[in-house]
Amino acid sequence: MDRAVVVVAAGSGTRLGIGTAKAFVPVAGTLMLARALEPLFALPSPTLVVVVAPAALLDDCRQLVASVAGAAVSYTAVVPGGADRHASVEAGLAVLPDTVTAVLVHDAARCLTPAAQFERVFDAVAGSLAAGAGAGFVPALPVTDTVKRVEGDVVVETVDRAALVGVQTPQGFPLGALRRAYAVSERAETDDAGVFQAAGGTVRSVPGDADAFKITTAWDLGRAESIVRARSSAPVHTRVGLGVDVHAFDDASPCRVGLLDFPGEPGLSGHSDGDAVAHAVCDALLSAGGLGDIGGTFGTSDPAYAGASGDVFVRGAVAMLASAGLVPVSVTVQVIGNRPRIGARRTEMQDALGAVVGAPVAVSGTTTDGLGFTGRGEGLAAIATAVVRAA
Repeated sequence: MDRAVVVVAAGSGTRLGIGTAKAFVPVAGTLMLARALEPLFALPSPTLVVVVAPAALLDDCRQLVASVAGAAVSYTAVVPGGADRHASVEAGLAVLPDTVTAVLVHDAARCLTPAAQFERVFDAVAGSLAAGAGAGFVPALPVTDTVKRVEGDVVVETVDRAALVGVQTPQGFPLGALRRAYAVSERAETDDAGVFQAAGGTVRSVPGDADAFKITTAWDLGRAESIVRARSSAPVHTRVGLGVDVHAFDDASPCRVGLLDFPGEPGLSGHSDGDAVAHAVCDALLSAGGLGDIGGTFGTSDPAYAGASGDVFVRGAVAMLASAGLVPVSVTVQVIGNRPRIGARRTEMQDALGAVVGAPVAVSGTTTDGLGFTGRGEGLAAIATAVVRAA
């Protein structure tokens, strides 16, 4: 696990005027924290999610996180917040394992932030680390209003807005550098980038998103609810893709089907691990997005994929969909062959595939009653159908 998101959800929400912790205020029928978490479990790469919650609501928060995370609940943690946001962020950073290199800090109050914004910041941090720079990154939007500097109620001057941006979350940093910045911080800053800069770190910007606004007042809450209602009533445009893959049996290879190992069964031949089910799922996702096929995308002889596990290709397809502004909705896959028997492990296979796809996966199996190459026990086939939609 090399990346994490700390979701700060310990605020009281005093300015909202509802009388409960802000993260537990409903937004169009769904709690704000739940809406903030949902995009995180649609990310294409495994991500540790740490929620910093009000101390009095830890049990409620754990139940909510578990319900949103589903099968990915093992990738989550809930910790109590501190006296202010500064202390709460420190509490979240403290529980991250040292294997984490990139961390994003996100305010639950920006609950409509799309998954693409998280990926954009993660990619920027990863690129900076790879280049040996170790910069921090903030999503930002240009200031469109004319900006005036005032003294009391007197307008003093117009400020050049060309050099101004509005900053959002998530804000991303190398974990070690952010921890050190918080450790030496002498005063609270308005955001994590301020803490990072005060310790000498460089902060750069990436494009933000208008939906990532912060809910602070009742007007903000109403605005968020209006956006959710408008989207719920709009038609959802989906796209469907088909994927087919076939591999011959190879007694010298380990058997891996649907991301599961089947000890004692003959394996499947191929440049990678020969997982026909995972490969069919990958092809179906790429097909739904109009992104080509597994062979054209990953190659059939690239040394980088020699022996690669099927999840490498599925994750790659999901990442390509995200770059195209699409997310998986569901996948159905049928396994055709005499062996291995998947019936007893169907649920396990569905969970394994679903965790990588980021959407429900339904698996079924059949034989061809002794007909054809599958009936003769020469190999295994898989047919997958994927449904995707705009993110």
